[in-house]
Amino acid sequence: MTVRFSAVKAPASFKKAAAWALPYWTRGEAGRETPQDLFRVLYFGWLAAFTLKVLGSAWDVSWHFKWLRDDLAPPHLLNSAGTALAVALTVIHGYTGYGVDKAALRLIQWGTGIFLVAVPLDLINHRVNGLDITSWSPSHIMLYVGTLFMIAGVVRGWFMGAPPGRERVVVLGAFLAFFLENVHFPEQHQEYGILSLGAWDNHATYAEQILLQFAADQMGRPIDRIMMAGFTLPVPDFLYPVYAVVAGLSVLVAARLLIGRFGAATLVAAGYVGFRAAMWPLLTFTGFPPSAVPFFLVVAGLLVDLAFLVRMPLLRAVLGAAVVTAVAYGTLAAQSAVMGPVYGAIKGQEGLLGAPPLATSSAGWAGLGLLAAWLAIELVVGRRQLRPRTIEPSVPPVTAPATP
Repeated sequence: MTVRFSAVKAPASFKKAAAWALPYWTRGEAGRETPQDLFRVLYFGWLAAFTLKVLGSAWDVSWHFKWLRDDLAPPHLLNSAGTALAVALTVIHGYTGYGVDKAALRLIQWGTGIFLVAVPLDLINHRVNGLDITSWSPSHIMLYVGTLFMIAGVVRGWFMGAPPGRERVVVLGAFLAFFLENVHFPEQHQEYGILSLGAWDNHATYAEQILLQFAADQMGRPIDRIMMAGFTLPVPDFLYPVYAVVAGLSVLVAARLLIGRFGAATLVAAGYVGFRAAMWPLLTFTGFPPSAVPFFLVVAGLLVDLAFLVRMPLLRAVLGAAVVTAVAYGTLAAQSAVMGPVYGAIKGQEGLLGAPPLATSSAGWAGLGLLAAWLAIELVVGRRQLRPRTIEPSVPPVTAPATP
């Protein structure tokens, strides 16, 4: 019997894609003129990378409220696939200079670098300290900060380079929704925790016994309600509303300014909340713990959009004053119109649909923080005068086919 070996042929589509892409693999500085088809491929690649990372991270929180941690757990692998694609895109931008200006490239590179440094630090943290029962640990915060810089660079790159039109607005909104997801991510500990603690009070548990025993041993307590409260809600009650108002609404303010249309903040918030609402049945019907979904963010987005309607007449009324004073007046009025109703929305959700405990005494600090953040965002965006530039399609290298 004769065994014959034949070479494995690459699919024609792969060869075609490689023939199209390889001519662009040339060294260049950031800000290089980018053909429009290449620009779209790069940024749709970022959409794919962030989608993989978000799916993995959404599953990851629920996983950790059910089972003992595992470095090679499926959510980690899914998130790692998105990270690998993000690293590849970072290398492409850095080497070729296509699709980014210098500021966008630096943000992407710093963000990717911080994230990659944080990964081994987080693994060491778990090896040394055992179960890490809070999303707010230093190594986890480094992961969020790295992703924040990464997405900020991508937002800037797309904002500055995408041509005007519906696609530009939709993709920009998608990137800002990913930004909101990353900023709000640590709050999911309390959103899962409050329902897990409620399940315990109703004589049920979502977590496996091995996870509960591990957490109890680490705290030096039996498996009782005090241990469960320490496991599910390990941070002060004021942190959830203050962080949600200051950090979450800052993203929505930036979204409204960058997209520049009424409804932008509402749609960005609705995109993120809609994703969380869609994941809820997918996770719970497969046996994973449920979470409180932050529906109040949609109310916050609508209030931000409405606040800009209040802000503009006030700004026009004080245009004779210094720019800083004008922005400050408008921002103070807008922030004042938003602050109270957002706390009311959180309180209403707590009573109707479930939400982490609301420390109402923290409202003053949240208001001051939002005012400072809102004013800073207005000044930064206004001073830099970000304006999108249309990238004229350039002639691709002669060796590249006309279409992918």
